[in-house]
Amino acid sequence: MDVSLIHAGRTLGMSERAIFWKVIVPNAGPGILAGTILTFARAIGEYGATSMVAGNIPGKTSTISQKIAMVLQDGNYKTAGLWALIVLAIGFACIVCMNLILSRNNRRIRRW
Repeated sequence: MDVSLIHAGRTLGMSERAIFWKVIVPNAGPGILAGTILTFARAIGEYGATSMVAGNIPGKTSTISQKIAMVLQDGNYKTAGLWALIVLAIGFACIVCMNLILSRNNRRIRRW
């Protein structure tokens, strides 16, 4: 983020709150959105920290990656493949949504 935009907002007499909401958030929005989606994607695939902190109590603290590991231990590869496809579909849907939102924002930007 270019600091001169913040200084320009101050020069124009904007309050700090207005600068935050009208200058900083719109400029940092794509990065915030991408970081949120990447964090969500990382959390979906998390196995170790969930197992160590919350345990693996079926129906209470289980995640999809833990479900895949449990099914693989039982030797049920079809069910593990189905769960893997579900994770893939969720990740794909998140990326498509992110691209749609960012492309919608880019259409509003006027170019010379």
